[in-house]
Amino acid sequence: MLYGYARVSSKGQNLDAQVSQLKEYACERILKEKVSGRTTERKQFQALLESVQPGDTVVVTKLDRFARSTKDALRIIDQLNKRSVALVVLNMGGDTLDTSTAIGKLMVTMLAGIAEFEADMIKERQLEGIALAKQRGVYKGRPKTYTQYHKGLEYALKLFAEREQNQMTVDEICKITSISRATLYRAASQSSGT
Repeated sequence: MLYGYARVSSKGQNLDAQVSQLKEYACERILKEKVSGRTTERKQFQALLESVQPGDTVVVTKLDRFARSTKDALRIIDQLNKRSVALVVLNMGGDTLDTSTAIGKLMVTMLAGIAEFEADMIKERQLEGIALAKQRGVYKGRPKTYTQYHKGLEYALKLFAEREQNQMTVDEICKITSISRATLYRAASQSSGT
């Protein structure tokens, strides 16, 4: 059986182009999801891996729709190979790649390595840009979720300070105010000046 797998990273993105390509390739069953490839919570992908049988083929439009990293791609391809399931990547520089062939296995390994290298280079450039922005004084980082004016944190700090009177535990305070223990302890230490 030919299984197609289509994935986009966010709810706002469209799967139509991928689904169309998978239908053109004559995929009999297409599993779709809108979830980041970086997450391990890809339910449709897990269902696909559990469904395939020896002799089946998994078809994706691009390698990055299939795996998060080189290591991840090689692990999944190895898992599929052990189950006698092939992987076809429809768009590998204009060519179709089939892991059931020796050249296909070699190309997937090389291209997955290049994709991971590119992602690492992007991250390095991003970190360099942040460092330069900090030097210029224009980078402020992520805005704080909890400031001194946040009512939930304010209430949590009040309860925290009055623990002897109210007999509440830190866990109870956190549950009531929806403030994490780390945030509460950090804010309490900052407000006490330690």
